[in-house]
This record gives sequence, C-alpha cells and structure tokens, in this order.
Amino acid sequence: MPEQRYRWKSKHIRQQLLVLNGQKAPTIVLKDATYLNARMKQWKKAHIWVYQDRIVYVGSEMPKHTDASTEIIDCSEKYVVPGYIEPHVHPFQLYNPQTFSQYAAKHGTTTLFNDNLILALQLEQKTAFSLIEEMKTLPQSLYWWCRFDSQTEIDEEADIFSHTNITSWLQNEAVLQGGELTSWPKLLDGDDLMLHWVQETKRMRKHIEGHFPGASAFTLAKMKLLGADSDHESMTGEDVVARLTQGYDVALRHSSIRPDLPKLLQELKELQVDYFDHITMNTDGSPPSFYQNGVSDMLITLAISEGVPVLDAYNMVSVNIARYYNMEHLHGHVATGCVANINILEDPMRPTPVSVLAKGKWMKKEGKEQALASVEFPWEKFGFSPLKLDFDLTMDDFQFSMPVGVKMKNAVIMEPYSIHLNVSGDVLASDHDESFLVLVDREGKWRINTLLKGFATNVSGLASSFSNTGDFILIGKSKKDMMCAFKRMKEIGGGIVITEDEKVVYELVLPLKGVMSNLPMEELSKREVELKKVLGGRGYKHDDPVYSLLFFSSTHLPYIRITPVGIYDVMNKKVLFPSIMR
Repeated sequence: MPEQRYRWKSKHIRQQLLVLNGQKAPTIVLKDATYLNARMKQWKKAHIWVYQDRIVYVGSEMPKHTDASTEIIDCSEKYVVPGYIEPHVHPFQLYNPQTFSQYAAKHGTTTLFNDNLILALQLEQKTAFSLIEEMKTLPQSLYWWCRFDSQTEIDEEADIFSHTNITSWLQNEAVLQGGELTSWPKLLDGDDLMLHWVQETKRMRKHIEGHFPGASAFTLAKMKLLGADSDHESMTGEDVVARLTQGYDVALRHSSIRPDLPKLLQELKELQVDYFDHITMNTDGSPPSFYQNGVSDMLITLAISEGVPVLDAYNMVSVNIARYYNMEHLHGHVATGCVANINILEDPMRPTPVSVLAKGKWMKKEGKEQALASVEFPWEKFGFSPLKLDFDLTMDDFQFSMPVGVKMKNAVIMEPYSIHLNVSGDVLASDHDESFLVLVDREGKWRINTLLKGFATNVSGLASSFSNTGDFILIGKSKKDMMCAFKRMKEIGGGIVITEDEKVVYELVLPLKGVMSNLPMEELSKREVELKKVLGGRGYKHDDPVYSLLFFSSTHLPYIRITPVGIYDVMNKKVLFPSIMR
C-alpha cells in the first residue's frame, strides 16, 4: 500500500470547501450541541458539521445544503467532547492493537499511541511498516513509538536495533516519539549512539518519553538535558512536582500493577497543584480485565471524583496530549479542521459516551455498537499466524543444577536466591512455593533451567508462549506436567496452558505468533479472569499473572531476569549463568 504524504489530498480539501459553500452536503450535523471548546476551556453552544472524516465547521450556522444522506443529530440535550486519547499503550497484553483500539473506541478513546516493541522483535521492518500502513484504514487513529532497545538481553540486539533500523522507524510519519527510554542508564553512562538517536528524534520535532522510576532531581535534570520530554513513572505527588519542576510533561499512571491515580491526585491537591495543562493520564498497557470499566473514560471518572475540575479532567485525556505531540491540528479539539473523533455524552459527570464517532464513522450510536466497531484485521497477511514448532522437549531438557534461582518479590520484581532444595526428582512437594522454571528458545536452540520461588505452591505444569521475547516459559512442580503443557501449547499454535495429572485444566489460544489473541476484549477479559482464578486456586499469590509472564525477561526492572543469553544480573549488567544449547 503506497504511503499517502498528506492527511487529506487537495481534491478532498476542495470537496470540504464545497460543503461550506453550500454546494455539497455534509455527512453528519450535530445540531444544537453543547460542546467543550478546549481553547477557551468553556462549554459552548454550536452546530458541528462533519464531512466524511473531518470536522468542517463549528458555529452558529446550519448548512445551506443537505440531502437524504445527511444525518442531522439533535444534540440539544447532549454534551459533545473530543475523542479521548490514550498516550501510552502496550498493545500486546494478550490482546492486539486492533482489538484493543476497537474496544477503546467504544468507550470513547479513539486515538492511541502504541509501543512498537512486538513489531520490532517479531517482524522484518518492511513488513512492520506495511502493517502500520494497513492499520491506517481502521476507524481508530493509531500512532506509534520507536523503541531504542529490546528491554531484555538478546543476541540479535545490534541487528534489530541498528542505527539504520532506528532511523527508519523515526522517519515513519506514524511514529511520533522515541522511547519509552527503559535503557536510560546507557544514555546517562555515555552511549553516544543512543544520544544521536535522541537528537535525531528531536530534530524531527518528535518527543522522547522517559521511564525514570525513583529518579532523583539531579537524574531528572540530566535526562532533560539529554533530551527527555516526559515521564509516566511518578509514584507520589512529590515525584510529579519534581518532574514538572525540571520542565517535563507528566503522565499520571493508573494501571493494573500501579493503580496510582487517586493517590497521585490526592497528593497533588495537598501540594496545591491546580494547573493541569502539562499533566496527562494513561493506563500503561494493562491486561484485559483491568479495562472492564473503560479506558480513558475510567480515568476521567476517577479524576473528577478526586476533585479535578471537570474540564481539566477531559483535557488531560485529549487536548493536553494532542498539544504535547504537536497534533492539535488533528486531535484533541472539537474544532474546524480536526479529524472527526467525537464523543457524545448525556452528562459531563458520566464520561462514557452514548455515541462515538471515529474518523466520522459511528462506533457506537445511542448506546448501540455499530458494525464498523467490529471490523477484523488481516493478521496472517503480515506473518502473525499460529506457531508451527518443529521441535519437541524431552526429559533431558528438565535437568536442574543451577545454584541460583529467581525469587518473586511481587508480581514483577525478581530477586536472586540460593537454591538448597533437592531437585533430583521429577516432582517438587506442594508444601513450599518453589517450582521448576525453564525458558526455551522459540526455535528450540537453547534453554535455561533454574528454580522459581514465590510463584505458586500447586501449579503442576504451565507453558506460555506469551513473554517479552516470544520465547517459551515453563513453570511447575511436575516435569511431566510441564512437558504435557508444552505439548498442548504446541498443538494449539501458541498460548498459555496449565496442566494437572497430565490433563489440561486451562488453555488460552494465542494464534498471533503465540503472543496475542484475536478474541474481542470482552471475551478475552473473561478468559484472563479465569486464568487468575485457576492460578489463584493453586497458590499464585500476586495480582497480575499476565505481567509476571511478560516481565520474567525484562531487564528494565530489578534485580535478576531470565533472558535469551542467560540468567542476568540487572544491577551489575552481566550474565551470571549463560543459556545452554540444546
């Protein structure tokens, strides 16, 4: 699909002008709407004309020319706000970019900024760019980040994240930021190539998003000098103020592992912060069930309940984000010239819209989901098909002699610990929380075997192709059940499988390369809740098994990780025990 250089071609703009001249009928007219004028931060009364995918007029006049195809919607009892924007999406937490954005749009979030990590790791760059171009045909507006590292340790790091590849990603018009900078210590330690990428990003007038949990004021200042523009890792109100002081735009996070928004807003109120134009909100790519109450609409509700002025709450998920990304000419406003991403509300105190327009198409109308809200995406065209593994595991792959294991401090933080357990047998007892842990290369070339403490007491066998790298995670008390789970995962083409007594007790098929589902979010959410229930009933004591599986290999978190190159000491940046060739 050839790339279109401009959002609207000259012929389209000429047609839009004809609507204003009364020579062409608008597509939709929202009549007598009370709408949020973000520039004046006021509710205003107006008629809003839409032609195809663009707002062509906002004001006191009705169109001179309409025809049978023009929809005139009486909004005299309604409120109109811009489509919400989610600025920090990890679109591969079991769901995929299309199913998540589809669900989000029904809740009024029509524009999303997506992590490109899975595309960078799983696809050739040319294919990834073709996929991004194809996604422009969706009703939702999808934009992307450019990662500068893999967030783990892999042998192909220098090839995948080469200077040529990074530059090509940054030059893609759908990519609007570099980051998030999970590898910022490298930048701080003098990595000139990464600094060059940051400078190139800024030269292209795009932004750099940081990832600075627990950073001091001096670290924040240094990263600002190096080029960072924003950060979403504030855990206290003082963290937010520290970032604002250093000139950052700050995203307040509310996610499954960090549901911090109410606390942050309470503390900001105590600190007398009442100016929100450089503050936004996001959900940080949470698992499906977290979104049962919505996406950005959920954040607005929380913000209003914590005393944030109503118009500021709406601006924090719309115009503030659009302004930050230099996208106000397209998003964040109900204004002439913007993309027709529009939410219609019954009451500003209830931000979940009754009707939603995305690029001028109805996603939801008077509470009813429309056909366009459930379009499918041709994933197999881009290589996202079920896994076809050409190798099997044997009992030789389940030999354990590692002196150091991995201990879960919580759902995502891992510590090293000394193994004293006798692991010579095929089954571990259920009176403790240590389990066998194996990471297997997705092509069957290598493996890592150790023990995992703190995961569960009675999970007999678990196999997952869902991981940060796409390699296979096996956990369990029984080697036979772990092997059984792997065999079933192979049969279904990838997914998460739990076995007991060599029988399957839970499975979730992930047909998109073993890392993503194509189920609708509502159904996927139920399956994830079931996963939590099955694991919880077998001694899993944490809140988020999806993030646990994802982050076993993620080296942006302390203290120890299992990665494709081996067991890795994050703080000292070295491999403690290398992976074993099979």
